[in-house]
Amino acid sequence: MTDTNARRAALVPGSEGAAQGLDAHLVVDRGTFRLDVRLTAAPGDVVALLGPNGAGKTTALRALAGLVPLSDGHLRLDGTALERTAPEARPVGVVFQDYLLFPHLTALDNVAFGPRCQGFSKAEAREQAAGWLERMGLAAHAGAKPRRLSGGQAQRVAVARALATRPRLLLLDEPLAALDARTRLEVRAQLRRHLAEFEAVAVLVTHDPLDAMVLADRLVVIEDGRIVQEGAPADIARHPRTDYIAQLVGLNLYRGEADGHTVRLAAGPAITTTEELSGPVFVAFPPLAVTLFRDRPTGASARNLWRCEVSGLETHGDQIRADLTGELPLAADLTTAAAAELELAPGAAVWATVKATQTHAYPA
Repeated sequence: MTDTNARRAALVPGSEGAAQGLDAHLVVDRGTFRLDVRLTAAPGDVVALLGPNGAGKTTALRALAGLVPLSDGHLRLDGTALERTAPEARPVGVVFQDYLLFPHLTALDNVAFGPRCQGFSKAEAREQAAGWLERMGLAAHAGAKPRRLSGGQAQRVAVARALATRPRLLLLDEPLAALDARTRLEVRAQLRRHLAEFEAVAVLVTHDPLDAMVLADRLVVIEDGRIVQEGAPADIARHPRTDYIAQLVGLNLYRGEADGHTVRLAAGPAITTTEELSGPVFVAFPPLAVTLFRDRPTGASARNLWRCEVSGLETHGDQIRADLTGELPLAADLTTAAAAELELAPGAAVWATVKATQTHAYPA
């Protein structure tokens, strides 16, 4: 049995170590919005909640922390019901987006705060805090107050403060959002290492797909208060099931009816694929798979050819992203030199081609 499967077995009733980990059905009514999601995770799992703004990710995180009451459902951690447990009494650590370190306390005393609240003496709490700062590579900054710390250092102090209470559930709300790009890369790698060593459940909320892919074992995508897809990062990236997920992982996505190698879209043309399927399917391909021409190509090997119009252009990494409308709305990535050679501009007419071998079809 793999490590992941072994952890999953801990959540199966009747198995050895049953009831360990997180078992939650979070139902929260807030005016016209209703969150209704089920989350399970075994000790050692890192779960990332993804979704557009207003989807309910932060509401779910706050419900797990006890900062938002459940309207219905349940919340069990290691077999213990927490619905009626006050937030401060829950074995839960939280790392907020803005870290919320106590500005008047040193890094050492910020981390020692949790153990002190758990009844440890000042000396014991400081000894534990010093150990956590050492693990985070911050021993030299123990006496510094938050205003003297860099963003990356403050983030690691916040993680150390959350871990110092030895929580059974660690909640991270956009933990890297306040960092610049260079610091984010370094801290992401450090956070991944600390999460890999964490023996309980960690739940991460993020808007950044790279953060989710690097840090999490499993992704849970929420839209309009409901789970629309969940699974391993690689599976989600290869088989998106909504437009939001497709945009998140950088794919063009369409839904249609397959008949052999042909997929006919409900509103639009047919797409030729290498897979031979029947019935409702999704078809996806990356923007880099799209080749653009100003004139209709002759003798082209691509079996998919559509007349389109450029609706917008923007820089996308080291590429130019062209948003196209027309027979098939899609996104295409090309080099700056290619965009200039084609004289692309909003309103320009183009022909878009995609080889069947660069598409991917799968059951809907």
